[in-house]
Amino acid sequence: MSRKKKAAPAPMARTEVRLAGSGGQGLILAGLILAEACGLYDGREVAMSQSYGPEARGGASRAEVIISDRPIDYPKCMNVDVLLALTQQAADTYCWDLKPEAWVIVDKDLVSHPPTSRAVALPFTAVARDKIGRPMVANVVALGAICELTGVVSRRGLEKALLARVPKGTEELNKKALSAGIKLAKGYLAKMAPAATPPSMEDL
Repeated sequence: MSRKKKAAPAPMARTEVRLAGSGGQGLILAGLILAEACGLYDGREVAMSQSYGPEARGGASRAEVIISDRPIDYPKCMNVDVLLALTQQAADTYCWDLKPEAWVIVDKDLVSHPPTSRAVALPFTAVARDKIGRPMVANVVALGAICELTGVVSRRGLEKALLARVPKGTEELNKKALSAGIKLAKGYLAKMAPAATPPSMEDL
């Protein structure tokens, strides 16, 4: 009898992730990749739901992924731990049920007024366009950043799920986009690290 794959570590027993933007930004696909990475490769319980407007492009688009150590009894977000917003409308619409300590990650160039001053603003679309040469992989750049910032999914699992989902012939392009997102997040964390100084003797 084969042993069950050991679950990858995650910040909490149940993690709620919402990926929001507009049609054409690939957020439903990003949700599928994240769910399959956590479920098939990290050995966790997952559930995904999605919604999108009638427009092929430009309408609202949202994917929600629940990641848990236990069976999931309700497959939709109630208290969001991670919000990715790739448009201003998404940031405005989907910020009402965030946990106080939630990660809010936005596209720096497309979201001018994040819902919180603690938001992480990174240039996903600009990097996809200028560094990768394909604006359409901004969703993959964002997934790489989510992986590095939050730890909700392993890089190994995310890469395996990504390569299983993308069209044949685009594997290297998408791996490059994933790495670019991880690099963006690492740069952000390195820049923020000096703010987390250890307490002085006077503070103890």
